[in-house]
This record gives sequence, structure tokens and C-alpha cells, in this order.
Amino acid sequence: MYLSFYGLAERPFNTTPDPRFLYLTRGHREALAQLVYSVRENRGFLVLTGEVGTGKTTLLQALLERLDGKTAAAYVSTSTLSFHGLLEYTLEELGVPAPKATPAQRLLALRRVLIDRRRAGQGTVLILDEAQNFGMATLEQIRLLSNFETRTDKLLQILLVGQPELRAKLDRRELRQLRQRVELQCNINALSSEEVSHYIQTRLRVAGSRDGDLFSDQARAQIAAYSRGIPRRINVLCDHCLVIGLAEQRRRIEVDIVAEAIESVDPVRRGLPRLTRSARLDTTHLRTLVRQMRELVLR
Repeated sequence: MYLSFYGLAERPFNTTPDPRFLYLTRGHREALAQLVYSVRENRGFLVLTGEVGTGKTTLLQALLERLDGKTAAAYVSTSTLSFHGLLEYTLEELGVPAPKATPAQRLLALRRVLIDRRRAGQGTVLILDEAQNFGMATLEQIRLLSNFETRTDKLLQILLVGQPELRAKLDRRELRQLRQRVELQCNINALSSEEVSHYIQTRLRVAGSRDGDLFSDQARAQIAAYSRGIPRRINVLCDHCLVIGLAEQRRRIEVDIVAEAIESVDPVRRGLPRLTRSARLDTTHLRTLVRQMRELVLR
């Protein structure tokens, strides 16, 4: 393992979400603040979208940590459930098992627990992850859960979380009633090149590194370009870089190691001839000559 070689206390680029490695960009912070406020204010339907690996699950963990003890959360990560199964799962999450109940009985049980919690001054949020995979009929039935309300408040906050396809699905005519009930839509964007560089350095520091230049500037830039700012891809690539660096006994991660790591994680590039340092220099020289020739032609 590369930990001792690089002076690390733990793996800095584990793909499993860990609150200690939480890295929030400005966009993440804004989305988190809006979600926390909306849940606390009983705003009803909320939507959070982002590409695979952009940190939606990490953001949800941060949201749950920021909710006070008066708000219970039912987190459903299985989007293949029928509405009947979804009700059973939700009740289980809220501590109300109902394995043999009919859908109508489960709806009544859910309504009772929501009313009891509200009378006790407590709120409830239902988080549905990978919501883009729910069928149209299930999403329409989920909308009906927002009918649980008092004269002044929603009894249940519903947060739909998914990939960009979720927004497209909600725009469909069949779901116009659901779309009209959405109070907040947040989208998580990929990290900028500067944010990728800071992200890498932050995770290394949390993992115990004292070397702020373990990854060179050029290496971080190359990682940003290949990963397109997706945190999960950054983590996978950086972890491979450290493994290769250990194998080659390199104390610093440079662009050639990043190139090797890209080949190891990208099947499309695997097996392609890798440029040697001299070949890269020759290619750079060739590009310079081409640029100079263009300038001469344009004069």
C-alpha cells in the first residue's frame, strides 16, 4: 500500500462518501443552504440533480447532518420499488413496520405517523435517490403524498434526487401536476479546473499529507481535463496515480504518471502506444513549427 511511502494516514481518494473529506464548492454550498432552508420551512417538493459522481450523495449526507433532531429522514435508495413497496420501505425507515398491510392501510399508517410527529413539533422528509428511474405512474403516485397537509403546513417534505434525466422526465406533460408542486430545483455542476486542484490538495491534507506538491500543478491540470470535474472520476484516477507512483518509487506525481493512470482506468486508451518523453518533445516541436507556418501564411 502507498500510505507509508507518501506519508498518509489513510487513503485520500476513497470513492465511499466520508463526511471528513467533505469538499463543498460555492455551488454545493448554495444548494445545501437552499435545501436545509426548504426542509426546515416545510416547502413540499424539492429536486436535486447532477451527473453521476458529482457528489449528490455527499451533499445529502451533509443535509442530514444539518437537520435538527426534530426532523426525521426516510432515505430510499432503491428506485426499482413499486409505489406499494415504496410505502413499506418508508414506514420501515420511520420505525413503523407494516409488512402485511394493503397500500391503503400503509397510506393511513403513514398519515398517522406524520400527524403524530407534527403534533409533537417534529418534521419528516422523504429522500428518493436515483429518482430518474421511477416510472411515470410511480412518480404520479408520489405526488399524491404531498396531499398530506394541515391547513398551514405540509406534513411531508419530498426530495427527489437524480441525474439530469430526472429534470427531463419532470418536464413531460404527464407529470405537469407534479412539476407545478416543485418549490425548489437545484443542480450540481462539475468542478472547475481550479476547484479540482484544490479538491485534490484538500483530500490529501485530510488524509495526513504534509506535501502540498505531491501532485504537480501540471498533473492536477491533466486530471481536471480528463475527469471533466467529476469528483468520483478524480478519486479513481488519483488513487491509480498513487499506486503507479509507489510501483515506480516516484515521490511526486507528474503528468507521465497521470497518463499511465488514465490508460489503466480507461479501456478505450488501454493498449494504445504511450508517448515517450522524447516523442512528446518531438510532438511539441512539431506543433510549434505548424503554428509558425500559419503565422507566416497570415502575414
